[in-house]
Amino acid sequence: MDPLLCFSHLRWDFVFQRPQHLMTRAALQRRVVYVEEPVVDGTHALDARQSDRVTIVTPHVRASSTADPETRSLLDIYLARQPLARPVLWYYTPAAVPLTRHLAGGVTVYDCMDELSAFRGARADMRDLERELLDRADLVFTGGQTLYEAKRGLHPSVRAFPSSVDTPHFARARAGLEDPGDQRGIRRPRVGFFGVLDERLDQELLAGLADARPAWQIVMVGPTVKIDPRELPRRDNIHYRGQRAYADLPSYISGWDVAWLPFARNEATRFISPTKTLEYMAAGRPVVSTSIQDVVRPYGAQGLVRIADTVDETVQAMEASLREPAAGRVARFDALLATRSWDATWDEMTRLISETAEAAGEEAA
Repeated sequence: MDPLLCFSHLRWDFVFQRPQHLMTRAALQRRVVYVEEPVVDGTHALDARQSDRVTIVTPHVRASSTADPETRSLLDIYLARQPLARPVLWYYTPAAVPLTRHLAGGVTVYDCMDELSAFRGARADMRDLERELLDRADLVFTGGQTLYEAKRGLHPSVRAFPSSVDTPHFARARAGLEDPGDQRGIRRPRVGFFGVLDERLDQELLAGLADARPAWQIVMVGPTVKIDPRELPRRDNIHYRGQRAYADLPSYISGWDVAWLPFARNEATRFISPTKTLEYMAAGRPVVSTSIQDVVRPYGAQGLVRIADTVDETVQAMEASLREPAAGRVARFDALLATRSWDATWDEMTRLISETAEAAGEEAA
C-alpha cells in the first residue's frame, strides 16, 4: 500500500492513545513515518527512530520563532534521503500545514481528534490553518460525535470515528491482577483515573470528593502538562502516580473499585471523546463521569456510565456503583465493546482511503 506520512501534535512516547493505536495498525500494512512537533532546544537537527514498525521523526530547532521554516527544511532533507512515493498525508494538527504545502502526496486525511484551537497555549493562527487543511483534505475523520457535528458542514466528506478500544488488553484487569508496587499499600475503596492531568481536569470536584469521603482513596495516574503540578489539590487520600506505560494500565485499574472521568466543563472539553471511557468498560469497572457530551451521549443515555457534576452527585453515583453487581454491568459493557475495536476502525478508514485513491485515479485517467 501507499506509504503514510503522519503529522501529530502528540509525542509518540506520550500517553498511548488514538494516533498510536491507528498508526501501529497502519504500519502492519504500509510504511509509516510519524512526524512530531519540533523540540525547541537551540539545535538544528532531526532524529529518526523505530517503534512498533513506525518511524518516529523528531525535529530539533533553534527557536520557536523560526520553528516552521526550520522544521520544513529538516523534513525536506529527510524526505530527500528517505523518499516516499505519493504518501497518504495524515494530519492530527493543522499546525503542520505550513510545513507541507509543497509536498506532493496521494490522499490527504485530517483525523480531527480534538478542537486544538481551544486548548491552552494554542497558536493564534490555528483556526486559519484548519480552514486551509479542510480545503486540502480529501477525507475528514472526527474523534467523536460532537466534533462530527461541528465539522460536517465544513467539508463534503466528514466521517465520525468515535474512540475505540483494545478490549483484550484491558479485559485482563477483570481477572484481578496484582497491584503495582506504588498502589499496593493504598486502602480501599479506590476511585481511579488514568489520563493527562491538564486544564481539562476539574480540580475543585477532585478536592471536593476527597474532602467529602476521606476514607475513599483517589488514584490519579498520568502526566501533568500545561498546568503547574503545585496547583493540583493535595489531600492524604489523593495519590498522584505520574505517567505509566500503556502496558501497566490494566494492573492499576484492576485494583480500583470505581473508574472516574473528572473532566471540567470548559472550552477544552467541549468536543472531547475520552478513549478511556471504553477502556474502563473493557476492564469491567463501573464508570462515573462529568457531563462531557460524548460521554452523556450515548453512554449515559444507555445507562452504561453514571453522570455526575457536583460533589453530592458524584458521591451518590459512586456509592451506587459500589453497590452494583458486576455481572450485569459487564454483560452490558461487552455488548457495546464488541462493536468498537480499533482494528475495525482502522479497517473502515483503510477502505475509505482506498476508495478515495481509486476515484482520484479514475478522474485523472
